[in-house]
Amino acid sequence: MRAKEPDISTVIDRDGVKIGYEVFNGPAGTAEPATVVLLPAWLIGYSRVWKLQVPYLSRYFRVITLDPRGNGRSGRPRESAQYTDGVHAADAIAVMDALGIDQAVLAGLSRGAWRAILGAIEFPDRVAGVISMAPTIPHLTAPAPGRTPAPGEDDPFRAVRTEYHGWQKFNAHYWRATWPEFLRFFIGQAAAESHSSKVIEDAIGWGLETDPDVAVIAEEAPPDGADRAEVEALISRVRCPMLVIHGDRDNVIPVQRGRRLAELTGARYIEVAGGGHLLPGRHPVAINRWCREFVESVTGFRPTRATPEERPAAGATPARVWTRALDRPKRVLYISSPIGLGHARRDLAIVEELRTRQPGVQVDWLAQHPVTAMLAARGESVHPASAWLSSESGHWESESEDHDLHAFQAVRRMDEVLVNNFMVFNDLVDGEEYDLWVADEGWDIDHFLHENPELKCSAYAWLTDFVGWVPMPDGGPPEAALTADYNGEMVEHIDRFPRLRDRALFVGDPADLIDAPLGPGLPTIADWTRSHFDFTGYITGFDPAEVADREALRKEFGWAPDERICLVSAGGTRVGEPFIRKVIAALPAIRRRVDGMRMVVVAGPRIDAADLVGTARDSGAVEVHAYVPDLHRRLAACDVAVVQGGLTTTMELVAAGRPFIYVPIRHHFEQSFHVAHRLDRYQAGLRMDYGDLEPDRLADAVVAELGRTPSYLPVTTDGAARAADRLAELL
Repeated sequence: MRAKEPDISTVIDRDGVKIGYEVFNGPAGTAEPATVVLLPAWLIGYSRVWKLQVPYLSRYFRVITLDPRGNGRSGRPRESAQYTDGVHAADAIAVMDALGIDQAVLAGLSRGAWRAILGAIEFPDRVAGVISMAPTIPHLTAPAPGRTPAPGEDDPFRAVRTEYHGWQKFNAHYWRATWPEFLRFFIGQAAAESHSSKVIEDAIGWGLETDPDVAVIAEEAPPDGADRAEVEALISRVRCPMLVIHGDRDNVIPVQRGRRLAELTGARYIEVAGGGHLLPGRHPVAINRWCREFVESVTGFRPTRATPEERPAAGATPARVWTRALDRPKRVLYISSPIGLGHARRDLAIVEELRTRQPGVQVDWLAQHPVTAMLAARGESVHPASAWLSSESGHWESESEDHDLHAFQAVRRMDEVLVNNFMVFNDLVDGEEYDLWVADEGWDIDHFLHENPELKCSAYAWLTDFVGWVPMPDGGPPEAALTADYNGEMVEHIDRFPRLRDRALFVGDPADLIDAPLGPGLPTIADWTRSHFDFTGYITGFDPAEVADREALRKEFGWAPDERICLVSAGGTRVGEPFIRKVIAALPAIRRRVDGMRMVVVAGPRIDAADLVGTARDSGAVEVHAYVPDLHRRLAACDVAVVQGGLTTTMELVAAGRPFIYVPIRHHFEQSFHVAHRLDRYQAGLRMDYGDLEPDRLADAVVAELGRTPSYLPVTTDGAARAADRLAELL
């Protein structure tokens, strides 16, 4: 799922060649925002190379992205003259013409950086500024090490060899013979920084969307500037402001080229220590901030950061009022994960306890649907910036099919959503003062704060109920290597910045930790977590006394004392919809074994309950509800439950002492390993695989659970108080 969809996605025709482009209109309510045109980087990458920049920049400016000739939705002409850098620059201006845009800032990476400069040279009135990242400018400086032609080779690109090593693979014959192998080599050089697996994976995928014949034709296009003197003469014609960004460990374009460009133009120059070639993908937060600041500086366009709902009318009081720190009330910004409403329930319980320890503390919530609905029902303050967040629940749903969600890979593919949501958070705290940030599994907050620790300006607490990515067995060695790499990066983050998390709270007990290794050469999950977290015990989010009187609860819900109730629930997203339908289909078989059994289905806030009613019409006595705010009370009142394998619902059943069957989502490592281990420790629940949910088999399991008298381990009742104690210390 994309973090932001384009407002326009189309093509123009340039002398018979289609040029694909997308437009993101920019801040709502702004008649004529500043425009940024993001040029593609060579033909092996198209507009998606900017996927981590577009959502953020388009909150401030109109953003246009282009696909280069040779990839994406653009045409693939067969003449080299159609691929010169000057032609690419003119494509960008042609798109601006088609949209009626007089002037824009042009930004480019690699070859795109040179094309942006050529655009400023050839169309000076149309270009307000240039952002040049890792500029691939011909002849400007000596080639990178290893890219110098071998003795006697006039044309290394056309040389025929029996073997190709290193940069010799930048060769027409090698491309045509082994294009995927070339991409793996080239992208590996371009993204040589550690923990760059997703950047590499994306870039190789984009490169495979063109073909080697087109790449060879494009590479043979005549250069703009025959030698260094001509190139420097061209650059001297640039009159607009320029920002140059270059990594000092760029294996593709030596950093000396960025330095020389800045020297020739007087540009603002930022050098990324340790940075490689693909800076927008590897360092998105810093790139986003630098780009926004530059565009504002050269265009004078500074839209308000407020959301549409909170923008003041003309002539209103200032949008921001500063108060001396000692005169401010204590303020907490609470980020609650939208993946499962159990996070919100436990977070509300913690906040209630925190308010007893810090009377008058103000709590703002940065959250998404469906959490926002629960918070609003409780009268909590949801920050208006929440409207800018991209839907993590929507992403999970887009990644799932038939009760199958590869959770680890889904997180990896959620990168643009996570970057967007971190930028929302960062802009919020950059403009408002808080005494404490609390992130309950706000993976974006924790990761990008560790990547950019200089952005921390408040006490910060991190909560989670699992630690460690775990490979699924059928993923084999490749997935094991990836999860180890992600775990290794986490360990490095904490080792390097141990004080960034002022509190790290594990929602559970040490015995709830699995004893699997984080990866080769790394400690086990259990050992590492014990060394780096405080343990709160589990937090149910409700008082056990609330659900102690089952008879009263059943009367409240209209359930007769002698009828059997099977409750079915699948969490706060649409991922569990196929599971619910399969369980409903088993009701006739269950009723053949348990006379009068009634099924109560709680669909959750993102599943169409009315549609489920239609499914259930031929399945016997089924009662379907949409979202209910008191699911834990119904769980406590039922006779047996069938639920998916999420931690919150299963632990609420444990706390209530009810028999239940749980069905982990396939390929969901947390449910398959972390949650299952915890339930085994509590001696709770009967685990079934989704593939085994045939009516008769499920009916037999329901009967077996009904015959059990649960004797689970007790669940802690003071977890929220313990968490609040640790947070209150920071206030």
